[in-house]
Amino acid sequence: NQREQARALGLAPRWAEVSKAYADVNRLFGDIIKVTPSSKVVGDMALFMVSNDLTPADVENPDKTIDFPESVVQLFRGDLGLPPDGWPKALQAKVLKGRPALSERPGKSLPAVDLEAARSAAEQAIGEELSDRDLASQLMYPKVWQDYAEHVKKYGDVSRLPTTTFFYGMQEQEEISVDIDKGKSLVIRLQGRADADDSEKLFYELNGQPRAVRVDKAGAKAAHARPQAADGDADQIGAPMPGMVSRVAVKAGDTVRKGDPLISLEAMKMETVIAAPRDATVKQVLVASGVTVAGKDLLVVLGD
Repeated sequence: NQREQARALGLAPRWAEVSKAYADVNRLFGDIIKVTPSSKVVGDMALFMVSNDLTPADVENPDKTIDFPESVVQLFRGDLGLPPDGWPKALQAKVLKGRPALSERPGKSLPAVDLEAARSAAEQAIGEELSDRDLASQLMYPKVWQDYAEHVKKYGDVSRLPTTTFFYGMQEQEEISVDIDKGKSLVIRLQGRADADDSEKLFYELNGQPRAVRVDKAGAKAAHARPQAADGDADQIGAPMPGMVSRVAVKAGDTVRKGDPLISLEAMKMETVIAAPRDATVKQVLVASGVTVAGKDLLVVLGD
């Protein structure tokens, strides 16, 4: 999974740096027990450090402002549990930026849930009935489940595809068989492709019948040149890594205080909330929700 994240972020050629950063993050976090999901958080931070050319000294420096990935904030807040000896105090204070941390098992303070009311609200949100399994997934992982439900609604049940096809696509002249129902299979062969700037036209056979489809390249429409945040300009807030803007919390003219959220950026299930580095007025917002950006693309301009 970490390798797939590195590929998506364009860091595959820097895997050796990512591996070293993983060890550095493990030390910074206090050599925590690494199981899912704590190992993912360590990986998120390692990828974040390499994407932003951060050293362990940068992370520990209390005077260097860093918008930590949301998974790291949740870890140090105690959402995943509390280590026996606690978190490194100085780093926890830097990550949480004054927000309170939990002092007990997170599940202990969870409010009771009206299951039927929750089921009804979730079904209304997606326009489909939920099974008990879907409801449990939605309650435990609301954002991940919402993304999954929207993906299934748009593309269908892609779990029927072979894993390598889902992650890497098909090679020319490759043939796969997809079981769509009991006793029903689709035989798909990719014959060739014609490349364009923003899309590809794919020529394929479906059970021996020739077909063609044009597919937009992921992020191509949003990848055209965007202004870059100028290095050293504290008023220009750039993207710390490539990803998709999942939420815009401000608009031009808003007054923000240091630490207020400006933009939420998501890449391969790793969410980063970009906060205001100082008290300021929002002068310009250059992105909207759903837009794909590259690293260092200009997101927000602040004024006095």
